[in-house]
Amino acid sequence: MNKPRELVVIRKHFVTPHMLRVTLGGEDVLTLPQDQESAYVKLIFPSESGRLMRTYTIRHQRTDEIDIDFMLHEDGGPASTWAKLAETGDTIIVGGPGPRKMINSSAEYQLLVGDMTALPAISVNLETLPKDAKGFAVIEVVSEDDVQSLTHPEGIEIHWVINANSGKNEHMLLNKVKTLPWFDGKMSVWAACEFSSMKMLRRFFKDEKAIDKSMLYISSYWKLGNNEDEHKVIKQKDAG
Repeated sequence: MNKPRELVVIRKHFVTPHMLRVTLGGEDVLTLPQDQESAYVKLIFPSESGRLMRTYTIRHQRTDEIDIDFMLHEDGGPASTWAKLAETGDTIIVGGPGPRKMINSSAEYQLLVGDMTALPAISVNLETLPKDAKGFAVIEVVSEDDVQSLTHPEGIEIHWVINANSGKNEHMLLNKVKTLPWFDGKMSVWAACEFSSMKMLRRFFKDEKAIDKSMLYISSYWKLGNNEDEHKVIKQKDAG
């Protein structure tokens, strides 16, 4: 992980009612490597125990700016609360970037699955797939108003799942995936969402569909009722 940088809030706006985009710039943003869209960064906040780190995806990168999209919860944590209160000229310490996690585009078909926390990464994946890519993207959002217009290959069908209780009804993404036709050719899968939903999807992809390890990226980005530090411990136990 690279040395943390101090970035400056340039502007912000709502992409949808539950997705707030904060644009960061400043001198240090020029030291970021290029081609980092979909890579993760660590937003670092001071706290009584020293500091808090929260993980977010670079949605867009330009020469002198990056965009970070924040999903807004009613009981928002330190990062989304900071984003809602941030004003032009405010600063934030940002670690990273970490590695990009992209879908394997060598397969005949692609399937992307995720909730709103994964929407920035899914969006970048869709934008970078070959123009002749075929498959599906299944994306869970809080409301109809949170459906975004996404750039994607014509052969990728986008399916939106509305879940007003984000983190609950963990079967919704899997149920939608099960309604899709399954192609005879090789399928690559990229999936990221809440922990319980991820476990259901992982079991399906590994056990029922036998997706090869090289063709499967699946991760939990958060767990209902847990902060990021608690979630990290649970992920480590699950991986073990």
